[in-house]
Amino acid sequence: MAIVTLLCYTPMPEKLVASAAKLCYSPTNIQNIQEGLDEEKTSQFVKMLADLGHDSPIEHASFTFGIEGVSRSLMAQITRHRIASFSVQSQRYVAESHFEYVIPPEIESIPEAKQEFLKAMEEDQEHYEHLTAVLKEKHEKEWLSKGFSPKQAASKAQKQSIEDARFVLPNACTTKMICTMNARSLRHFFSLRCCNRAQWEIRDVAIQMLALVKKVAPDLFAVSGPSCVRGACSEGKMSCGKAEEMRSYFKGIGEE
Repeated sequence: MAIVTLLCYTPMPEKLVASAAKLCYSPTNIQNIQEGLDEEKTSQFVKMLADLGHDSPIEHASFTFGIEGVSRSLMAQITRHRIASFSVQSQRYVAESHFEYVIPPEIESIPEAKQEFLKAMEEDQEHYEHLTAVLKEKHEKEWLSKGFSPKQAASKAQKQSIEDARFVLPNACTTKMICTMNARSLRHFFSLRCCNRAQWEIRDVAIQMLALVKKVAPDLFAVSGPSCVRGACSEGKMSCGKAEEMRSYFKGIGEE
């Protein structure tokens, strides 16, 4: 199960966005830009931006998440969102001894499939450890021959060995990451990844992220979620046909 934590975010994100919007539409100067921006006025500015489709001011607010217990498969999907920053635990520097893995729910639900999956994970672990040992022995001898101490040689050889041994690790292997997105990128991310047609793992992560940001910036993310939350479904003929159900569900996200 993925665990998502909101690590950090722009202080008073909605007031900052309202300040940027105010600058666009009034002759005020920077020194006085936040005067009069009480909670009600801030909310009005944020809602006005949504109505106008003026999204650039919301880029000034950013949110940073810690994400763990997710697969390398998810990593390949989430890093396609290019207007974001990612720091991912490296398999080059961190050995995957007794690696953890994500079991897809459909495989979990079928005993025969789960048994086959677990067997594959055990075999991958064995191959990884054997490859690491074989490669380390070779590299260690090379470093010793170059005059390095046994401790130095072992350390260098270990890094080299896991760098290549990791190629046998499965997509199911878990990873950890820190991800930062601005509010505009997040809203786009939610429109795609909260959708019923999104892959189950990234959808779970996206919904957790949305619940967290709605608690600290409710107006900014009031109509966030799949495209059907704020209008027509963008999936066309591939629509799940559950727009009303989705609107009801996402309206309650972050309110518990």
